[in-house]
Amino acid sequence: MVRCGGVRRVLVIGIVVLAPAYIGLAAAQAPAGRASTPPAGRPSTPRGQGPSTPLGASGAAAPQQPRVYANMVQLMRGTLYPQSNVIFTAQVEDPASFKPAAHQSTSSDPFTSAYGGWEAVENSGLAMAETASLLLIPRQCSNGKPAPVQNADWQMWVQELREAAIGVNKAGQAKNDDVVLEAADKLATACLHCHAKYRNVPGGVPNRC
Repeated sequence: MVRCGGVRRVLVIGIVVLAPAYIGLAAAQAPAGRASTPPAGRPSTPRGQGPSTPLGASGAAAPQQPRVYANMVQLMRGTLYPQSNVIFTAQVEDPASFKPAAHQSTSSDPFTSAYGGWEAVENSGLAMAETASLLLIPRQCSNGKPAPVQNADWQMWVQELREAAIGVNKAGQAKNDDVVLEAADKLATACLHCHAKYRNVPGGVPNRC
């Protein structure tokens, strides 16, 4: 009985001594990359990923403001100025009378390009209608001041421009002089309304947008 009791004491001591070593070996051999359980109340983030995209009130990703490259004057000169000149030219010259350029694909004149004639009028109207939306994106005026895109009258005149542009597109489809004259007049009026307040101002460039 004494020998048996002695053997039991030796086994118990051996288990107590070897248990910590076995636990350490098992932890060292665990598969690499296994995520540990996050603390209660904290969501886990997958390894290698940053914070998630902020969500709006509805749970959808919040929309991002498009990047702006041009100030308001540069935008006008690069888009609306050449686009509007198409309908203004159509007032005095028949779009169908233009001869195609020798190299239509590289012609800088919409009327003599590969998409010339009345199609140029149609396309310019649609282009202006699309460009109108760019006038509502926050950007700077040429003097560095913020463009008044939030002003109610600015937004009203942008909508007037968009509607006039759709009229230009319809004039191109109609191929009718009277429709062209009416569309050109509405477009010029829309431009004048905005320019009278924000462009043709006392003091010139330092005070204009």
